[in-house]
This record gives sequence, structure tokens and C-alpha cells, in this order.
Amino acid sequence: MHLTHDPAAPAAATIGFDDFLKVDIRVGTIVSAEAYPQARKPAYKLLIDFGPAIGVKKSSAQITENHALADLPGRQVAAVVNFPPRQIGTFLSEVLTLGFADADGAVTLFAPDKMVPNGSKLF
Repeated sequence: MHLTHDPAAPAAATIGFDDFLKVDIRVGTIVSAEAYPQARKPAYKLLIDFGPAIGVKKSSAQITENHALADLPGRQVAAVVNFPPRQIGTFLSEVLTLGFADADGAVTLFAPDKMVPNGSKLF
């Protein structure tokens, strides 16, 4: 699968609503964030609390250009929680934290515009 940051790229192929429902996107609150200098591309290690049903999960996120470490704890983010864990260097990333590319291609986190309960599902 090829990911593009090009805002002029055409929409992806049409999928059925049932396919969309298979992707479990939840909101969580970042509990802690630390630098991950061993990553191939600049990244942070995040611990994100998705509430009692899912718990606290780890994520490697390439968000260093638009987000300072000190600003991340307490911030809500959206993530895909039902992909298999992925080994990122020495770190096992359990969820895919979601974001959009800015005009320069750097990632900006995607989050609700007001606080919602951890574990809330996108629909």
C-alpha cells in the first residue's frame, strides 16, 4: 500500500461501508511521550490511554516537526487500535496514531476539537 501526502492526489478506490466499519478508530489521551532517537525517521514514543476496554497502548509517531514533546501529555489523539502490532526499530508500536500532512509534508496530529471520553469510537 502506498501512502501519499499529496493533497492533489485523487480519492482512493471506493470501498463498502462494511469495510470502513472494520477499521477501529478510537480516541485516547497521551499519558507520556519521549524521544525515539533510534528510529530511522525522527519520531516519538507515545503511551496513549484508550480507556478501560482497550487500555494503555504504545505508538511510534513521526510528529516531531509540528509537536513538541512537552506539549503532548494530556492531549487527545485518534488512532487505529485494531491493526497488528508493528516493530519500529527496537520499539513495538501497538496502534497507528493518525495525522495529516501540512503544506510541507510534516505530520499534524488528528484529534477531536473538544474532550471526549477515552475509547470513544469514530463513526
